[in-house]
Amino acid sequence: MTGQATVSLQLDPRRLHTLIQREEWTLDNATQRSAELYRRGRQALSGGVASSFQVRRPWPIYLADGRGPAVWDVDGHRRLDFHNGFGAMVHGHAHPVIGRVVGERYARGTHFAAPTEDAIVVGEELARRWGLPRWRYTNSGSESTMDAIRIARGFTGREVVLKAIGSYHGHHDAVLAPGTTGSDQAGGAAPWGGAAAPGAGGTPAAVARLTVAVPFNDAEAMERAIACLDRQSSKPACVILEPAMMLGMILPEPGYLEAVREITRRHGVVLIFDEVKTGLAIGAAGATGRYGVRPDLVTLAKALGAGMPCGAVGGSEDVMSVVEDGSVYQVGTFNGNALAMAAARASLLEVLTPGAYQHLERLSQRMTGGCQRTLDRHGLPGYALGTGARGCVTLAASRITDHVTFQAAQNPELSKLIWLYYMNRGVFATPARPEQWTLSIAHADAEVDAYLAVHAALLAELAP
Repeated sequence: MTGQATVSLQLDPRRLHTLIQREEWTLDNATQRSAELYRRGRQALSGGVASSFQVRRPWPIYLADGRGPAVWDVDGHRRLDFHNGFGAMVHGHAHPVIGRVVGERYARGTHFAAPTEDAIVVGEELARRWGLPRWRYTNSGSESTMDAIRIARGFTGREVVLKAIGSYHGHHDAVLAPGTTGSDQAGGAAPWGGAAAPGAGGTPAAVARLTVAVPFNDAEAMERAIACLDRQSSKPACVILEPAMMLGMILPEPGYLEAVREITRRHGVVLIFDEVKTGLAIGAAGATGRYGVRPDLVTLAKALGAGMPCGAVGGSEDVMSVVEDGSVYQVGTFNGNALAMAAARASLLEVLTPGAYQHLERLSQRMTGGCQRTLDRHGLPGYALGTGARGCVTLAASRITDHVTFQAAQNPELSKLIWLYYMNRGVFATPARPEQWTLSIAHADAEVDAYLAVHAALLAELAP
C-alpha cells in the first residue's frame, strides 16, 4: 500500500544556513591537501574524480588509508568509517584474512581470463545461501543488473522492464530511464515510458520507452501495470526490484514481496531481486534469506568482492539456461578474475560467518536504539531503522514507504549539514544521502557510541 505524504522536520532556514556555513568553513580549512589534489586532479580527471558519485564542491575529500573501522584523509585526519564504500566494506578495511589471501593469490598470478577453482567454490557457496543453482560473474553492480535484464529478455523474448519509482539499479540505459507511471482506470492506454533520469544524458528515448515504473510497496499498482502492458502486447520481460530499497531505508511492507512473487509467477514475468546493496550486507543470504521470498534472478556486487571489483548474477536453471546454451551472450575479460575470486572465497567462508552477522545485528540494535532515544528525548519527528549492516535515521513525522513519501520528507540543505557535521567530528559519512550508515564487522561498541555521541550533538543543535 502506498504511504501518505510525510511531514519533515521544520527548521529555521536562516539557522540552517548559519550552521552549514560554520561547518563548511571548518571542513574546508582542515582539508587543504585535498584542495591541492583537486586542483591537480582537474587537469587529468573529469571533475577531478573517478566517478560522479565522488564530486563535491568546493573539493572532494581525498583518502589515503583505511584500517579496521577507520579511514584517514590526505590531511591526516582519522574518521570512523560509516560510509564503507557505499556499503561494500562490511568486512572493515585491510581485514587480515582478506589481506593474506590476496597476497598469496598475487604471488601466483592475479588474472588469467580462464576458470579457477575459487570461482567454483564461490558459486557453490552463493548457490547454497540463495537457493539459486546457477551463477555467472561480473565486475560491478551495474554490470550485474545489465546482464540480469538481458538474460530475462532472452528467456522471455520480451523487452519491457518494470521497476520501482526512484530505485537505482546502476548506470546503464535500461535502468537510468525511470519510466513514467500512468493509470488504466478508464480502460485507455497508460503513458508508459519517458525521458531519461536527470544526469542521464545519452540515454536513447527509444530505450527509455521500454522502462516502466510503479510505486514500491504497491503490489496492486504493479499488477495493473502488467495487465495494461499485456493488453498492449508489451508484457514485461522482468520486474527488477530492490527487495528493501536503500533510498535512505525503505523496508518492504508485510506481504508485499510475497505478492510480487505471486504476480510475476502468474504472469510469466521474470522476477529479479537487485541485491547489490542488500546482499551480504543485511544477512548471509541478503534480503532473499531475510524475507524468505526467492526470485528467478538475483544480482550481487559491492560486499561480494571484499574490496575487489566483483559482481554476480544467480538464477534458476530454466532462466539461466539461455546463458548455458549461448543464446544470451554473458562475457567479460575480468569476469571471475582470480584475485577477486580469492577474496570472495575467503570473505564468504572465513569472514562473513554466522558469528559476523550476529555481531552486526547486535551493533545495529545498539545504533538504532541509541538514535531513537535521542530523537525521542528532543521530541523530534523521525525514526531509526537498521537491518544487518545497513541503517538510517529518517527525520520525518510518519513512516516512509515509497519514493513519493521519501521525496516529501527530503531537505537537501539538512542532508548537507548532517554530512558536514559528522565529517568535522570524526565520522566518515555517506555523502549526499539522508543520515545513512553501513556498519562493518570491524566496528565495536566504542565506534557505535562515538557515532551516537555525534548524532546526539547534532540533534541538540537542531532541536527547537
